[in-house]
Amino acid sequence: MTTVDMFSHGALNPAFAFGLAFLGCGLALSCAARGRTAGSAHRKRWLTLASVTLGGGIWLMHFMAMLGFDVPASPLRYDLGLTAVSAVLAGAVVFVGLFVAGTGRPSPVRIVFGGVFTGVGVSAMHYTGMAAVRVAGSLTYEANLVLASVLVAIVAAIVALWLSVVVRGRGQVLIAGGVMALTVCAMHYTAMTAVRVHLDAGWHGPVRGVTPISLELPITLLASAAVVVLAFLALHTVSTEDRDAPVARPAPRPPGPRRDRPLPRHAGVG
Repeated sequence: MTTVDMFSHGALNPAFAFGLAFLGCGLALSCAARGRTAGSAHRKRWLTLASVTLGGGIWLMHFMAMLGFDVPASPLRYDLGLTAVSAVLAGAVVFVGLFVAGTGRPSPVRIVFGGVFTGVGVSAMHYTGMAAVRVAGSLTYEANLVLASVLVAIVAAIVALWLSVVVRGRGQVLIAGGVMALTVCAMHYTAMTAVRVHLDAGWHGPVRGVTPISLELPITLLASAAVVVLAFLALHTVSTEDRDAPVARPAPRPPGPRRDRPLPRHAGVG
């Protein structure tokens, strides 16, 4: 078993990873809060925006933290197909979890069920992303730590879904977004402590795959484009809600004396 470095760039990667998770969680909570007050015709749009934002934030946090992962004694590469599958998994499982918890009347059963599904799915996203790692050898995992990471992911998902149905107000969104971001980061680094790298002494030839640094530019461009699209969709949904909102009509005036009739003439006058 060889040495593994989780923080090859110092505190830079964990700090940026937390920032991305915080941004994704905060925006998702804002969308979920807006969806709770929207009519049924618009609630699904807000929940969809929330799930894409939260799933994207979780995956970007994972990728940013992985840029700090290094095996000094071996080249490190990534399988592009499995990396893309992990991104799709992140969005899909959060989408299902938010719709389970956020549609209909919120209940503990819905939140727990959606949280278990989402937590297991986020764990699958993480380990699919780890399956994309290529070194001059093989990766194995400590079973107890893998189980611990899955439990942390489930707890984090339940907390996230519970917050998505109860948080109101800007201050609560910021606090809840920070809590969610911390739990997401805790899940990632708990899972990373389970990694064991075994190098093959007889390995000859290159390690196939793409370098981590070569993924930064396309993922940054995709994330930027996604932010622009999400902002456009949010503004479009707000304008659609305003257009579909019932127009308040002035209350009818109470009946009063009619002014179009001449007043009666009194006797002896005129």
